[in-house]
Amino acid sequence: MSAELDGIRVLIVTSNTGVEREELLLPRDQLRALGAHVTHAAVEEIDVHTFRHDLIPSEPVRPDMALSDVDPGTFDIVVIPGGTVNADKLRTNGPARELVRSLIAADRPIAAICHGPWLLVDAEVVKGKTLTSYPSLRTDLINAGAMWVDEPVVRSDAEGWTLITSRKPDDLPDFVDAIAAEFSVRTS
Repeated sequence: MSAELDGIRVLIVTSNTGVEREELLLPRDQLRALGAHVTHAAVEEIDVHTFRHDLIPSEPVRPDMALSDVDPGTFDIVVIPGGTVNADKLRTNGPARELVRSLIAADRPIAAICHGPWLLVDAEVVKGKTLTSYPSLRTDLINAGAMWVDEPVVRSDAEGWTLITSRKPDDLPDFVDAIAAEFSVRTS
């Protein structure tokens, strides 16, 4: 196991259904392999129903805790996977929106992929940010005051906080690399 991210505490936040499987498991597993302590919190502490390409049911994943049990002060970054249903459920969840706001207030970076930025739209935190997402979110993000670009990974420090975004599962290697790089920058 690498110690590149030793001591870094990562929180992955999902709903309990409609989560894009690769966007949950690949960051979780690769960040753990780099030495990070990764916790998966779902809206409820029951199985999370994952999907491949939004439509093909996949194996359930058991979260480590319920979203209501998260202490935002104990994490260094939050990662928001996509999946259309997952993101739609998270964006309407008050505790999820408040968690994002509290982490930003504590100067913690946020990383979101695919449909994950929908939560950021409803948390009202994307104004002034440059980001990417799954292309169908473009109009929502622009209407919320963000600048949308079509790139594999985007890091934005505008508005006084760090946001890392990616478009889709194909971008996961770049997404995980950007998350890891964030902590090599912060610790050097």
